[in-house]
Amino acid sequence: MSNNDEPRREDQYRDDGGYDDGRKPLLKRILLWICGAIVLFFIAGCALFFYYASSAPKISQRELSSQNTTVIYDANNKIISRLGAQKRDYASDSQIPETLKHAVVAIEDRRFYKHHGVDIRRIFGAAINNVLGRSDGMQGGSTLTQQLVKLSVFSTAQSDRTFKRKAQEAWLALNVERHFSKNQILKYYINKVYMGNGVYGMRTAAQYYYGKNLNQLDLSQLALLAGMPQSPTNYNPLAANTKYATARRNEVLNAMVRAGYISKSAAQKAANESVTDGLDPDHGDVESSETNVKEKIVDPYIKEVLAQLQAEGYNPNTDGLLVHTNMDLGAQKKLYEAANNEVSFQNDQMQAGAAVTDPHNGQVIAMLGGRHSNVIYGLNRAVQQNRSSGSTAKPLMDYGPAIEYLQWPTFKTVSDTKFYWPGTNKVLHDFDKKYKGNMTMRSALVESRNVPAIRTLQEVGIKRATTFLGGLGISQKEPYTLQNGIALYISPLQMSAAYAAFANGGTYYRPYYINSITTMDGKTKTYSPHGKRAMSKATAYMMTDMLKGVFTNSASTGTAAYLSGVHQAGKTGTTDFPNGGSGVMDSWMAGYTKNYSIGIWTGFDHPMNGGAISSQYERTAVLLYKSIMQYLDEENHASNWKMPDTVEAVRVNGKRQLVIKDSKWALMYSAWNDGDDDSETVHSESSSSSATGSSSGSSSESLSESRSIESILNGGSHTESNSSSATQSSSTSTSTSPAPSPAPNAGNGQ
Repeated sequence: MSNNDEPRREDQYRDDGGYDDGRKPLLKRILLWICGAIVLFFIAGCALFFYYASSAPKISQRELSSQNTTVIYDANNKIISRLGAQKRDYASDSQIPETLKHAVVAIEDRRFYKHHGVDIRRIFGAAINNVLGRSDGMQGGSTLTQQLVKLSVFSTAQSDRTFKRKAQEAWLALNVERHFSKNQILKYYINKVYMGNGVYGMRTAAQYYYGKNLNQLDLSQLALLAGMPQSPTNYNPLAANTKYATARRNEVLNAMVRAGYISKSAAQKAANESVTDGLDPDHGDVESSETNVKEKIVDPYIKEVLAQLQAEGYNPNTDGLLVHTNMDLGAQKKLYEAANNEVSFQNDQMQAGAAVTDPHNGQVIAMLGGRHSNVIYGLNRAVQQNRSSGSTAKPLMDYGPAIEYLQWPTFKTVSDTKFYWPGTNKVLHDFDKKYKGNMTMRSALVESRNVPAIRTLQEVGIKRATTFLGGLGISQKEPYTLQNGIALYISPLQMSAAYAAFANGGTYYRPYYINSITTMDGKTKTYSPHGKRAMSKATAYMMTDMLKGVFTNSASTGTAAYLSGVHQAGKTGTTDFPNGGSGVMDSWMAGYTKNYSIGIWTGFDHPMNGGAISSQYERTAVLLYKSIMQYLDEENHASNWKMPDTVEAVRVNGKRQLVIKDSKWALMYSAWNDGDDDSETVHSESSSSSATGSSSGSSSESLSESRSIESILNGGSHTESNSSSATQSSSTSTSTSPAPSPAPNAGNGQ
């Protein structure tokens, strides 16, 4: 080849910049791939956007203009509360000052009059600010129109903050802008937003906070109202600390200056005014809507419902929810009336907390948060866990586990003799400062003797007792000790739910208030029972059978709650003051039928400051229980419990006792004839209740048969603690628990 035939260097490249051999620059190929990916993502995003938009809910003028009141219903679909449903004064165009419109636009959406419902520039700006961690403190990515759509048809729950929801929100905003003018959209927004304290709409807020119409407010007051919807609680001018309200008001004024609506001097003059100037303590002409249910009656229940809604991400003040609860309004009213007007209390300062649950499913039927309260959503004593339960702990921590893990029969011998707290020289006493010697577990429980309960817990062991409590929804951060066997720190609601497991045959249901929640877009979330077996059917039945005696045995402290024809079981409990103080600190009653379980606490909020329950009012909790249970059983009468096939009834000393089939105790007894006398009338059983305080006599003689059975089962020797060995610290199981001092307000055996 001649030199003339060789290609020139410049000929080695094509005009498009590629090589003759077909290779392209790597950078160009990468750019093409990126562009292609962007196009594909854009197309996919558009397709997904329109797919989601096609399923967007309908929106009309009715949704845009209506008030988003959360309505709460009872179990029978009766309205019991309209959350914050004050009278709403709807503001017409002529009643909305231009200054207010300017303030709202300046702080919420300064490009409101330039976009068509969705502001792309604003979205990108908000995204960049979020990435860089900076913000002007005023506006996010949503336009006023999008906010209006969200307030009208969507909830604010965290679970709903998805791309699908955002796509539907944007689509609806575009449609709203097509059908309504900017002025109409602004009017709907001003009339719909939540303004705190149950107030909706800025015209109503003007009356509530200042007692004036919107056109009577000055620049400072209008700026405050315009800024409140972002956080009504924090920017509330009625709050004790108004620094946040002041800061927000000033942000609005500065935004109005930047938007050219007002001058700097006007803004400064308004900023010099206190946000508390002109506040009306009488709240103008704002009136509450009538629901035919007094707010005080349902207050504690509604408080817990609102807490659950907020915990799940809903805003009950703005989401316009329909909430169906499990409340029995009749029971709720009865509980309120009984505590406030029917049952005698020591004085108005003596308080009560109570909860009623359904053993079949855990539904909270009724709740009492306190007496004579004028505070809305105040202290709810039904859910407080800061008071000792006294002897109501014994079925839960002592005797229940003994049946469950040790298969004790109801005639198991327990020892009520002198007892020292392990590792100390402190003696455990009962209310009567006496000991009754050997007695059956049934008698010890019914008569609420402390020493047998603690000895039982020693044999069960703290580990197994803790497991049993956990199955009943009861736990604490610190390890349990022996003293907790007669004093658990739990709430009346926990008490009610735990005893409900005895009532239903051994299943613990977590208590719950809400049956269903329906949001404005028509989506309904339902709640169902959450149950788990906590004990065997045998344990539940045998415990119930023993606890019936609390109402029928004259040696018990619960006979004042006896109801003829009502099949019920339960336990009382009281706690002493530390250092031998006079009076009782806490008084409890837990009781149940197959249909209802009730937990009640009574006492003083500050017992150490002279708040002792006198002996005359120690049984107030028992009487309150009787009043509500009588009403409930008349409404829904419960049948008696049926003995499961894992339990046998036997005759011991002429009395009906129970034993678990095939256990070591199921020997050497005669079967109990169901036709024998087993009445539930109040009577005095032939048991240790006749003892005079010594460890010998009729109480020990009456147990000769059961003791002989135990002796045979244990190889011919009786192994129960007796009066001579009980004077020393029991060393057989003290390793399961630290050596505690007696609780400062442990149960006194009642």
